[in-house]
Amino acid sequence: MFTLLRRMTHNTFLSRSAHINGSSYEEAIKALSLTLQSNTTYLQSVKNTNDSTKLKEVEKYLLRSGITFEQLNSLSVIHVAGTKGKGSTCAFTEAILRQHGFSTGFFSSPHLVSVRERIRLNGEPISQAHFTHFFWNVYQRLEQKREYESDMPTYFKFLTILTFHVFLEANVDVAIIEVGIGGELDCTNILQNPICVGITSLGLEHTSLLGNTLEEIAYQKSGIFKPHTIAFTVPQPESAMHILQKRAIERKCRDLRIVSTTEDCKWNDIFSLAGIDIKSVQQQNALLSISIAHEWMKSHYDQSIINNKYTNDFYNLQSEKNDLSQIISPNKVATALMNCKWPARMQILRTSVADFFLDGAHTIESIINCISWFKRISRGTSSKFLIFNISGDRNSLELLKLLKPLNFDRVYFAPNYTGVISVEDLSNYMLLDEQRRKCKKHCALWGDNSVSKNTVAEVLYDIKKHVSQMDSHDKVEVLVTGSLHLNGAVLAILDPNLSMTSDF
Repeated sequence: MFTLLRRMTHNTFLSRSAHINGSSYEEAIKALSLTLQSNTTYLQSVKNTNDSTKLKEVEKYLLRSGITFEQLNSLSVIHVAGTKGKGSTCAFTEAILRQHGFSTGFFSSPHLVSVRERIRLNGEPISQAHFTHFFWNVYQRLEQKREYESDMPTYFKFLTILTFHVFLEANVDVAIIEVGIGGELDCTNILQNPICVGITSLGLEHTSLLGNTLEEIAYQKSGIFKPHTIAFTVPQPESAMHILQKRAIERKCRDLRIVSTTEDCKWNDIFSLAGIDIKSVQQQNALLSISIAHEWMKSHYDQSIINNKYTNDFYNLQSEKNDLSQIISPNKVATALMNCKWPARMQILRTSVADFFLDGAHTIESIINCISWFKRISRGTSSKFLIFNISGDRNSLELLKLLKPLNFDRVYFAPNYTGVISVEDLSNYMLLDEQRRKCKKHCALWGDNSVSKNTVAEVLYDIKKHVSQMDSHDKVEVLVTGSLHLNGAVLAILDPNLSMTSDF
């Protein structure tokens, strides 16, 4: 591994002029990353886009790709938005429903190592062959129906449409869809009749797109509320909750239910068994996921009885369906939560060199939660290192101020780039120069004991060298935070298969 890291730090990037109009997986990823607009470019462009055109564009490309609204509406959907924890909530919900025997589709973002992680069937990313087949099928349909040269969906729009094709073809029992950004105008909000929706903890994020106040953020997130749908949320600041309640009425939701950690303490034993700290934000996400999964199963059983597909066992469930345990199995919930792999979200990855604490926190609220988690589980005697970077136009100074009191022995700032070229890492490579400048600025802001590196591989090489020279037998602890993309670059080296283990 030491030799590998040395070699990686000297790798050069292959030419970007590679031919992309082919049919291989590698060519598909190049077309996605180089021909379709990147998400970063998209964030910059939409600031000047007429809001009313955003979802109309998704509709246009969806229909061109060969999916009608009747087909889209045949999906049984759970839709989740929020600032913190929406990915974890979706992952827990998917794991619970799969453990109860349902076939699942799960669309999330961003990915850590491979774009295929965004599109999962029964808990597993779709294969390269599967992705390649659907990619070129959709890409070529859209390309043939262009009305002008650039008449193609952006990166995230394309992946959203691609996902619907995959889930419809697989005929999944349930599709769990994580909102990309916001809710009201997010590409995924083309969905018209979800079974239930969830709003996780809210905070200020993407303010240039979503608004500068918590009320404006809540308004955008609650844009996924739909008529006759039950909405769930967690306790929110009063100003945000007022907006959610008002929007639930305006959107004619059947109900807006608040999941309370104090009322649902009966699940604490299950959380302890699954390794979820009942004092952490993950407890809130787990409770929300249980409520959403329970509601989806009730709706599924109701529909199954109407269609006479099931035996009288389900009629018996109906008479007791207000008792959550009659439909959802605590043992299966415990197994699902225990086995749910959701890397880079309060993850501990133990290696022979150091213990890595990975969390993609990138807002003030999530960094505060990350720090609380790290303090709670960290050994006081260990040397502590930090690896940090941010994406987009977030206020890095505010985040660094929060991290400073942890008194790290060594701090690394590095771009979200491994240092070895792979077709999966093209979008991060294209932002390399800009990110390196940002890292040098962060290094100057931090001051003593900090260093700016060109790649994540250089950081890991340096950590390994430092550890080999240390006298202490107590393992170094390394916190990686500020960006999920940074965590992805670290995991691409330490655990490329996202197995939650490493031979580093």
